[in-house]
Amino acid sequence: MQLRRNQALESFHEFLKQENEVGNITRQEAVSMVPPLFLNVQPDHHILDMCAAPGSKTFQLLEMIHQSTKPGVLPTAMVVANDVDVQRCNLLIHQTKRMCTANLIVTNHEAQNFPGCSLAKFCPEACAESKLQRLEFDRILCDVPCSGDGTARKAPDMWRTWNIGMGNGLHRLQVEIAMRGIGLLKVGGRMVYSTCSMNPVENEAVVGEILRRCGDSVELLDVSNELPELIRRPGLRTWKVRDRASWLGSHNDVLHYRKNAILPSMFPSGKGTTDSCTVGGSVEVNINAVDADMNESGDMVEGKEETKIATSDSNNGDNANTEEIKQDESESVKVSRGSDEKTDSASIVTEHSNLPLHRCMRIIPHDQNSGAFFIAVLQKLSPLNESLVVEVMKGERSTSKDKALKCSNGQGSDTVPAEEISVQQPGVDDTHVLVEQQNRDMDTEISKDKSSEEAKVVAGEAQNDQATRRDKRKTQNQGRWRGVDPVIFFKDEATIRSIVSFYGIKDSFALEGHLVTRNPDTNHVKRIYYVSKSVKEVLDLNLKVGERLKITSLGLKIFERQSSKEGSPCTFRLSSEGLPLLLPYITKQILYASAIDFQHLLQYRIIKFPDFVDAKFGEQASALLQGCCVVILREGHEDLESIGMDPSAIAVVCWKGKTNLCVMVTPMDGRELLERISFRFGLKIPKVDDGKPDLKSDDGSDEQPDGGAETVDPDCVPESKASEDMDISDVKDTE
Repeated sequence: MQLRRNQALESFHEFLKQENEVGNITRQEAVSMVPPLFLNVQPDHHILDMCAAPGSKTFQLLEMIHQSTKPGVLPTAMVVANDVDVQRCNLLIHQTKRMCTANLIVTNHEAQNFPGCSLAKFCPEACAESKLQRLEFDRILCDVPCSGDGTARKAPDMWRTWNIGMGNGLHRLQVEIAMRGIGLLKVGGRMVYSTCSMNPVENEAVVGEILRRCGDSVELLDVSNELPELIRRPGLRTWKVRDRASWLGSHNDVLHYRKNAILPSMFPSGKGTTDSCTVGGSVEVNINAVDADMNESGDMVEGKEETKIATSDSNNGDNANTEEIKQDESESVKVSRGSDEKTDSASIVTEHSNLPLHRCMRIIPHDQNSGAFFIAVLQKLSPLNESLVVEVMKGERSTSKDKALKCSNGQGSDTVPAEEISVQQPGVDDTHVLVEQQNRDMDTEISKDKSSEEAKVVAGEAQNDQATRRDKRKTQNQGRWRGVDPVIFFKDEATIRSIVSFYGIKDSFALEGHLVTRNPDTNHVKRIYYVSKSVKEVLDLNLKVGERLKITSLGLKIFERQSSKEGSPCTFRLSSEGLPLLLPYITKQILYASAIDFQHLLQYRIIKFPDFVDAKFGEQASALLQGCCVVILREGHEDLESIGMDPSAIAVVCWKGKTNLCVMVTPMDGRELLERISFRFGLKIPKVDDGKPDLKSDDGSDEQPDGGAETVDPDCVPESKASEDMDISDVKDTE
C-alpha cells in the first residue's frame, strides 16, 4: 500500500516527507540496511561506498562513524561516496547534506575504474613529507548495479522491463567493480559485496571469480554468528545459467557463437573450453583497469569502449537487440548444435563449486517479510599475488588484441608477444591490480548525451593529448576536471582572523588547513567549507598526485558571505549546516531566548527588539554587534555556559540589524523547529495573524514581513540570491 494514495494516511505521509527532508529520519527499506551492518565499522576507519547513489546506505555509514562522538568533536573516520552518474551524484549530495558532516567526500567515477592515488607512483619526491602515502580503505561497500529482481515485491512494475539476460550482461561489470574494490582494500580490511538480485550469475558466480583471481589473498568470511536474529540462507554451490531460452550446466554447453557473451566465470567451476574467447576462465575486464598506474592511459579510448560493452551486455536475453538476435539466429543455422541443444533443465548435468560459497547469505522475501538481498563478506589477508595479476594481464591483453580473429579460429592460447608484456614490473602492489586509467577526463568529456560520433572525436583529442598531461600537471587553481569546480584550501588569514574575532571562536577549534572553497578567485569566495582531518589528508594526497579524484562535493558548509549596507565587522555569516559543529566553540554573538520568544522568532521570521516578550532579551539583542548571531533556546538548561555541548540544544542562525532580529533558516526547517518546541513545552502554534507582535517602527511606518518567506533586516543585502540556506527578500516600509 502506498501512503500517498491513502487519504486517511495523507497527513502521516506529509509528516514523513518533512522529517526526511530536514534530516530527522531517513526512509529506507529494512533489508537494504543489512549490508553496511556486516562491515563492522570502527570510529577510525576509512570507508568507500563504490556505488553510493541514492545515498541511503552512505547516510547509514555516516551515522555509524558519528554515533560515538560528542558535540563539536569530529570522528577520525571518513566516508568516500562514489557514483558514476552525475545526476545521481546530485541526489546523493542532497541525501547526505542532511547529515551535516565534515567527514564525507563525494566523487564521480566509474566504480570499476576508481582512481588509485599513490605518492610512490605519481609523486615520489613528496613521500617523505606526507603522512598519507596511498589511498586505501579499511571498509568497502560494494553494492553493485544489478538486475533488481529482488525488489519485485515493492516494485512489481519492474517485470515490464526485466529479462533473464540482464544478469548475464551485468556479470562482467560486477566482477570488475568487485575486483577494483579488492585492489583498494587494506590488508586486514573487509569488503561487503551485495546485490538486490537472486540470480546466482550476479551473486555466487561473481564471488567465486573473485576468490579464484585473488587466491589465498582474500577469504570469504563466515559471518553466521553476526546478527543472529537475521534469517538468512546459505549461498548456492551449484546452479545453471539461462541463455536464449536454454539452460546451460557448464561452459561446454554454450553455443560457439555465444561464448563471448556467456563467460566461464558465470558457472560454478569457472572453467572455460578450449574454443572460449576468454583466458583461464577469467572474465574479460577492461585492460586499462588492470594497471593504470603502470600504463599512462595510452589505451583510454579502448578502455571506454570495453566499459560500454560491459554495460550493453545487460540487454542480452529474450528482448535483446533485434539486429543481434537476427545475426545470431542466422549463425545458429550454420553451427552444429549437437549436445548443446539442451532445453530440459532436469536433463542437464550441472557443475559443483569447490569454493566455500555457502558462507554467502541469501535473504529471501518470504522468510521475514522483506525484500530479497544477496550479501558476501570478504576479507583481504595479504597483498594480491603478483604472479596471478601478471597472468590475468597477459590473458586479457592477448584476448583483447585480436578477439574476433581468435574466436573465428577457435584459439584459446594465452601466449603473449614479448612487447605486450613489457610493462611488467617487479614491484606490483595492490594499487597496480585493477586501477583506473591514468587520466579520467573522459568521465566528463564524454557524456551520455553525446552521440557516438561526438564521443569518438573527443576521445581522439584526449588520447592525442596524453603525453602532455603526463609530463605537466595542471595547477590547483586551474582544476583538472571539466565542469567541476576545483577544491581550493582557503588561506586568507585576514578573513579567518576577522571570523575568529567576531564570533569569539576558541583556539581549540582548528580552522587552519581545514577550510576549503570551490572558487579559484579567493577575493570572491561565497562559501567556505570545513573538512575533517581525515578528509584534509586525502585532499593533500589528491593534490600531490595530480587531482586524480573528481570531487563533486565535500565537507560541511560552515561560513557564507553576507554583505550589509550599514557594514558589519565580519563579511561571513554562520551556516545553519555548520552551526551544530561550531556552536560549542563560539563565545560571542550569542543570545539565550525563552520558549515563547523563540517560538515567535520562528513563526514571524523577523521581530523588532521592543516586541519581544522578554524585554531583557530585546535589550541584549540590540546590544550585539550588527551582523550574524546565534539564538539558543534556554528552556530546560540551568547552566547556560554548557548549552553548546548539549546535543539536544536547539539553536538558530539569525541576523541582527539596526532595529530588529531576523531568523535565517529555511521555511521547512523553521516549521520543524517550531513544531518540536511547541510539542516539548506545550505551546500553542497560532496562525500568523493571531497574536502577531506589533511591528510598527518609530517613524510611523509598518514593516510587513512575509511569515512564510525568508526575510532579513532591510539594511542587510545578501551578496547572492542563490544562497543555499535561505531566500532573502527585503523588508520594505509602506507608508
